[in-house]
Amino acid sequence: MAFNHLPAGVHDALRPLSIPPVTHSMPMANISPPGEPSAGAGAHASPRAVLDRLTAGPSRAARVTHTEHMPPREARYAVWPDRIRPEVISAIRAAGIEHPWAHQARAAEHALDGDSVVVATGTASGKSLAYLTPVLSALLDGSEAPNGRGATALYLAPTKALAADQRRAVRELAAPLGNAVRPAVYDGDTPFEEREWVRQYANYVLTNPDMLHRGILPSHPRWSSFLRALRYVVIDECHTYRGVFGSHVAQVLRRLRRLCARYGSEPVFLLASATSAEPAVSAERLTGLPVKEVADDASPRGDLVFALWEPPLTDLHGEKGAPVRRTATAETADLLTDLTVQGVRSVAFVRSRRGAELISVIAQERLAEVDRSLTHRVAAYRGGYLPEERRALERALHSGELLGLAATTALELGVDVSGLDAVVIAGYPGTRASLWQQAGRAGRSGQGALAVLVARDDPLDTYLVHHPEALFRRPVESTVLDPDNPYVLAPHLCAAASELPLVEDDLALFGPAAEELLPQLEAAKLLRRRTKAWHWTRRERAADLTDIRGEGGEPVQIVEEGTGRLLGTVDASAAHTTVHEGAVHLHQGRTYLVRRLDLQDSVALVEEAAPPYSTTARDTTAISILETDVEVPWGQGRLCYGSVEVTNQVVSFLRRRVITGEVLGETKLDLPPRTLRTRAVWWTVTEDQLDAARVNPEILGGALHAAEHASIGMLPLFATCDRWDIGGVSVPLHPDTLLPTVFVYDGHPGGAGFAERAFHTAREWLTATRQAIASCECEAGCPSCIQSPKCGNGNEPLHKRGAVRLLSVLLRDAEGPGGSGGSGGSGLGVAAASEPGVASLPGTEAASGPAAASGPGAASEPGVAPPPETEAASGSAAASEPGAASGPRAASGPTAASEPGAAPPPGTEAVSGPGAASGPGAASEPGAASEPGAASEPGAASEPGAA
Repeated sequence: MAFNHLPAGVHDALRPLSIPPVTHSMPMANISPPGEPSAGAGAHASPRAVLDRLTAGPSRAARVTHTEHMPPREARYAVWPDRIRPEVISAIRAAGIEHPWAHQARAAEHALDGDSVVVATGTASGKSLAYLTPVLSALLDGSEAPNGRGATALYLAPTKALAADQRRAVRELAAPLGNAVRPAVYDGDTPFEEREWVRQYANYVLTNPDMLHRGILPSHPRWSSFLRALRYVVIDECHTYRGVFGSHVAQVLRRLRRLCARYGSEPVFLLASATSAEPAVSAERLTGLPVKEVADDASPRGDLVFALWEPPLTDLHGEKGAPVRRTATAETADLLTDLTVQGVRSVAFVRSRRGAELISVIAQERLAEVDRSLTHRVAAYRGGYLPEERRALERALHSGELLGLAATTALELGVDVSGLDAVVIAGYPGTRASLWQQAGRAGRSGQGALAVLVARDDPLDTYLVHHPEALFRRPVESTVLDPDNPYVLAPHLCAAASELPLVEDDLALFGPAAEELLPQLEAAKLLRRRTKAWHWTRRERAADLTDIRGEGGEPVQIVEEGTGRLLGTVDASAAHTTVHEGAVHLHQGRTYLVRRLDLQDSVALVEEAAPPYSTTARDTTAISILETDVEVPWGQGRLCYGSVEVTNQVVSFLRRRVITGEVLGETKLDLPPRTLRTRAVWWTVTEDQLDAARVNPEILGGALHAAEHASIGMLPLFATCDRWDIGGVSVPLHPDTLLPTVFVYDGHPGGAGFAERAFHTAREWLTATRQAIASCECEAGCPSCIQSPKCGNGNEPLHKRGAVRLLSVLLRDAEGPGGSGGSGGSGLGVAAASEPGVASLPGTEAASGPAAASGPGAASEPGVAPPPETEAASGSAAASEPGAASGPRAASGPTAASEPGAAPPPGTEAVSGPGAASGPGAASEPGAASEPGAASEPGAASEPGAA
């Protein structure tokens, strides 16, 4: 649930595109490893036949709510520009590619002209070859220089796995060129003895933004010969650089450009993106340069069969007796099992690390009942594994040894897993762009493609499987970021000054907010001005002021207590919710219980166990208004946008049965609170509006609470974000507004543009929210409409009909910017992020004081409602009184419950740094990618010797 920070009118995430969803097809290949028979009947079967077998029987057939068939498309060919070296064209032909597709040739032409270019075409459309061709040609020219390195290229990938995969591809393609092309990966897994060779001799260096930020740029003198010859910078999967993470990467790229200018080079940027709205606009904001756009996909594609799948209702009952559906995790595990038995090579994408492990474990257990020889052919792949574990899984997937994989988005981002037959997506991934990116993993070698979206039991997923037009008839979203966010910009100004003293002429490169921030950095004694330049004054590394993935500090190591063996890591921002004392931790199919969490030493001690439950954390949230930037009338009510302060604390955890989600008990926790200053949108209603909606004091709290839950659940439909990116609070009488108020806030320090986008699309967003509640068939509310597993009040109070009536009255009176459903209206722009009320900068001092209590009876929702089997729930153990009188006509109960905006997993976009909490309510599954946004690979280690 998130929105985007761009000046009004610069983008519109809902603008129609001419680019259809891209898929692939043709008959499915036999996927058994060489020398082995097929594991089942899936070899050479069509996608429709595979789906028919999955839906055999009346019970299974009823679960498919919609099937979309996308026809094939013919290829359009061209010729390579004549400026490409003939040796490179011969190497491409030797790889079996006789002619390029039209978009590949066009992108290469722009690169040769010295124009930065973004290729925004579908999955498996040959984007890699489009940028590799001019790069290889330039490297071949450079190899003829006296030093053998007259030209270099830098490749940036959001994940280590993708960089390793690209190195394999480059080595294979460039093999006929001999030693003229010397690719090498440089990341946190690169052995120290190899690093000096990479700096001195490699001419195509593959790395990630983390290593560029922490390792390469701070040590630029050691990279001088490489940077002096830098001809091209390739940014792969650039659509993942969104929100705060993307904003950090944008500033890292500006630092790179500044150093290149110092060494006399001016590299051309070549960007590859999934289909998105206005890719050139996003690429220009990312790089700070004019960028040409190539978005007309000329690659062939086969037919795609895409099924929407809703798990059945069970005999169980949830909170307040609500009906409960079978979990998406259990359903996906069954589908992965069936596909494996059929011999269909498949990947199941799940948002969380825990979910990936659970699906793998359940599928292995099911397969053991059918054929024990198949159990080793299913595995989990996620961030947080040790490097050698990741590499072994990648090799097994490439070789065909693995038939089924349960993966987080660590695998989504472009890793070439050719030969896949089917993709199962466990829950809507947050954006349509990410949905098509995941679905496109199937059929990558020209095979038929089957994709299945399994709905979670929450408002958005339920809405989508019953409104397929929202997926198949609407364009993908824009990829948006805000490099001017002061929480992002400040630490990069410090890092730039430590690399080379900052001068006046540099400020334009970093944007208009840079000049305003410098006096604050001087006052904080981070920078000092001497003559005409600003210098870094401290002994520590300036690059350590911020974690560009927003992981919020040093990762917490997960150590087996009895042996001292390191199992993996979890981000500091997520530690409170995932490795608290008593938490269940899964690692490669084994279950562990956390015995102790030491926050000071960043260590969680675990021991192997076999509990019959999973754990989900709950936390509380309070919110206060710092400043109102924009306020528009909605009848007598108001729609507002501005700055807020949020205080969050994990207070307990629930134990739930793994398959059913049934709550077995709750245990209190004693963890410190965290404070966040961010941006929010909020709306108020008056007593007259409550009268018109027939919402009396007894049901007011429940109506507001229900509207808040559902609105947070629906927000990803209108944004390029992950639902963990935002949080919410509903208050019958807020002390700052003196009215019933519902808040939705960015879960990142300084904001990420999500709340601003909510403000601009408020009518459309809240109309869909009302429709989702009203169309649900339940009597009093369920997880498909107004209940949330993260609710701090235990989903008390909730009033379904009151929420529908309240939203109806509010929308009837709606007007102004949010009323139009457009992206403009108020003139709000990027600069809105740098609110004057937010004082503490990353790397300076802590935010001033705790947030004011959010008001009596406040209920809040955190970054959304992932189901219990995948995401940690949040919220407080203390529920507000369900029947408490509230609102302007009566006092309300004192307890503020919460469901805060979760701090995202690695690869998403929270900002970190002293004084800035990483987001209320840490995401329950570090490494679950957020979409887009995000890459779930942990950041690269910092350069050794550069301390």
